Amino acid sequence: MYNYIKALHIIFIVTWFSGLFYIVRLFVYHAEAAEKPEPAKTILQSQYRVMIRRLWLGITWPSAILTLIFGPWMWWMMGSLPTWLLVKLCFVLGLYGYHFSLQHIYRQQMRGVFTWSSQQLRIWNEVATVFLVAIVMLATVKDSMSWARGLIGLFLFVVVLMGAIRIYKKIRMKK
Repeated sequence: MYNYIKALHIIFIVTWFSGLFYIVRLFVYHAEAAEKPEPAKTILQSQYRVMIRRLWLGITWPSAILTLIFGPWMWWMMGSLPTWLLVKLCFVLGLYGYHFSLQHIYRQQMRGVFTWSSQQLRIWNEVATVFLVAIVMLATVKDSMSWARGLIGLFLFVVVLMGAIRIYKKIRMKK
């Protein structure tokens, strides 16, 4: 039974992350549509609101809830709380915090309020990537990972990611 619960947990983690990655891209496009001239602005924003609502309420939220159901169920079946899992749960709590920040942006954009620029949203989109790397590394490497090397690796990953964002922005600005 444990392996079935684990499989379902992984499936809903994957669909949750898919939703997290794509929703912010839609936020970016929706925010950029606000800067378009009419009638393109109205047409694009109307379409993005439909896409955002369906993704957020139909895929992302249900996946987050099902991940939250199957994760503790697995933990209960394991019967213990190893150190690696405790650290992973801290990152998972951070991921839920990130999810709720996207809920806030979702509510704003559904009201037509755009407080985040498209560049800020692009950077914010990468936060999910950092959580993904940390959580997957902890879940697969577990106790065999050096904490110091893990934190240094995560920090270097963030530095490379931010560098890639800057390079991409320069390339976009040239076009």
